[in-house]
Amino acid sequence: MRKFNISVNGKTYAVEVEEAEGGASAPATTVAPVSQAPAPVAAPAGGTAVNSPMPGLVLKLAVANGSVVKKGDKIVVLEAMKMENDIVAPVAGTITFAVKAGDNVETGARLASIN
Repeated sequence: MRKFNISVNGKTYAVEVEEAEGGASAPATTVAPVSQAPAPVAAPAGGTAVNSPMPGLVLKLAVANGSVVKKGDKIVVLEAMKMENDIVAPVAGTITFAVKAGDNVETGARLASIN
């Protein structure tokens, strides 16, 4: 048996596949869910929420968590429909991210809080 981890729609599964001798196919597979990665830590309550304007993939956090940002500074690069969209700070303050690079987000999902 050979073991593989396969990701489908954001869920990871451990799969065992039995190799057949002589090229004949012998469908003996076992699929078991693998524990999910921990959810991102929620941004603290209060402050100004920065929410995703569209569903997409967080490509990059443009500043470090805990950085002081000015209104209009680029804070997140969000990929949607094969285009990169800059998400900017709506206010000045200290940023706390609720997502990380590689996360998929839906419309309205909290990206960060600025206090």
